[in-house]
Amino acid sequence: MFSWLGKNEKTKRTPEVIHTVTEGLKDLYKKKLLPVEEFYRFHDFHSPALEDADFDNKPMVLVVGQYSTGKTTFIKYLLEQDIPGSRIGPEPTTDSFIAVMHGETEGIIPGNALIVDPKKPFRKLNPFGNTFLNRFMCSHLPNKVLESISLIDTPGILSGAKQRVSRGYDFPAVLQWFAERVDRIILLFDAHKLEISDEFSEAIRALKGNEDKIRVVLNKADMVETQQLMRVYGALMWSLGKVFNTPEVLRVYIGSFWSEPLLISDNRHLFELEEQDLFQDIQNLPRNSALRKLNDLVKRARLVRVHAHIISHLKKEMPSVFGKDNKKKHLISKLPVIFAKIQLEHHISPGDFPDCFKMQELLMVHDFNKFHSLKPKMIEVLDEMLTTDIAKLMPLLRQEDLDTSDHMVQGGAFDGTHNGPFVEGITEGVFEGMEDEDWVVTKDKPKYDEIFYNLSPMDGKLSGTKAKTWMVTTKLPNSVLGKIWKLSDVDRDGMLDDEEFALASHLIEVKLEGHGLPTELPRHLVPPSKRRQKGSAE
Repeated sequence: MFSWLGKNEKTKRTPEVIHTVTEGLKDLYKKKLLPVEEFYRFHDFHSPALEDADFDNKPMVLVVGQYSTGKTTFIKYLLEQDIPGSRIGPEPTTDSFIAVMHGETEGIIPGNALIVDPKKPFRKLNPFGNTFLNRFMCSHLPNKVLESISLIDTPGILSGAKQRVSRGYDFPAVLQWFAERVDRIILLFDAHKLEISDEFSEAIRALKGNEDKIRVVLNKADMVETQQLMRVYGALMWSLGKVFNTPEVLRVYIGSFWSEPLLISDNRHLFELEEQDLFQDIQNLPRNSALRKLNDLVKRARLVRVHAHIISHLKKEMPSVFGKDNKKKHLISKLPVIFAKIQLEHHISPGDFPDCFKMQELLMVHDFNKFHSLKPKMIEVLDEMLTTDIAKLMPLLRQEDLDTSDHMVQGGAFDGTHNGPFVEGITEGVFEGMEDEDWVVTKDKPKYDEIFYNLSPMDGKLSGTKAKTWMVTTKLPNSVLGKIWKLSDVDRDGMLDDEEFALASHLIEVKLEGHGLPTELPRHLVPPSKRRQKGSAE
């Protein structure tokens, strides 16, 4: 960046940069992005400066919803442990933001003490004031789930203007602060109380720009019948479309996330599949953490670049002596036009611009004469970071992904779905008959034998051509049929005997019923006459 740096100086600095993606991001932020943020007063308008703890902290999950949608119960269900300082009930019980984090002992850290801890990523919450900090705490406890992720419980959102005013702090702004820093946002809805209140709509709007992090959970779905559940699901999708104002459909997980018996168990299988998908999504957060931080830093850098152009444009338009106040009011009123002008001049996407109305409100209290003019060198450094420096971290990111492929959230409810016969699908598809003494294909073998002998086998075996003639009538793709052939031709002679044909037919039925195929043939599916042969070959 500086031409006066000698060759030796540059050589000395090289090793700092490339160790991990997180270190690389911290280095880029401090050296290239932070100076631009400070020069153009980015922190006065948008989010505060990032600290090391923001880069180093574990993945966080923010749980948001109206009161009595089961937010605290959902967290307790994941951890399979009570949370210190929390209370559960049908009335609005959680009146605080609670950061549930790992600790050697159980305990609570109040908000004012929490924001001075440099190891916690909450120091920049200080500007929200004492009213908020009195409603913020950290519950720490020894729990295996919390070794990989942290969970943020939020106050139940009420309806009505009176309750909204009485909070005493800017609730949507606090939500926005968390949304920018967490890895996943879980929006919880109650299946038999679907209304989206005014404050909830406002809270959802505060999450704008972080839609990629949002997952919607339709909780307490065991309290309604199947027909009602379909109607509730449709109504929820319609309501979400109006609030998010986007044609894209959000992913909605349906279930009952607590450890009590299901009230209506008709949809048990659906709930199990949905829970499995949601758990898989949460379990992958540690693996994707570095990618999320990189993505958020790029998003922030793009906003900083736009902000620099806005501030410098306002500075340029200000008169040097007379009529400053009137000109300031005029510029603020014409801000949408200025946004459009900057967009065209600098070829910036409209999606990179901040909320115009909010920007107008913030500009009212600032002195435009203290703003800085555009420094092309600074913008060049920022562009270089976005186009070159971030790209250099991508190979490192891919390597980290390979190194942490087994780094998933474990413990709590995540282990429950992987135990014994309760693994989803363990008694279905290719897993059927795993614990039976008899070959699972035997019961349908007479049916398969009839097809086999109608195809005129030679010396008790069907050639590949004859087998293919029948297999393609199932209308499965050739890629799937090829895999079934490979699994069924146990002795690898390029032909199928009656047992191998019966196995192929069984696997075809498994696939037609919507189940997956194994990469290798499980031992319980090997035809009886081939088991000794296959065992000796292994």
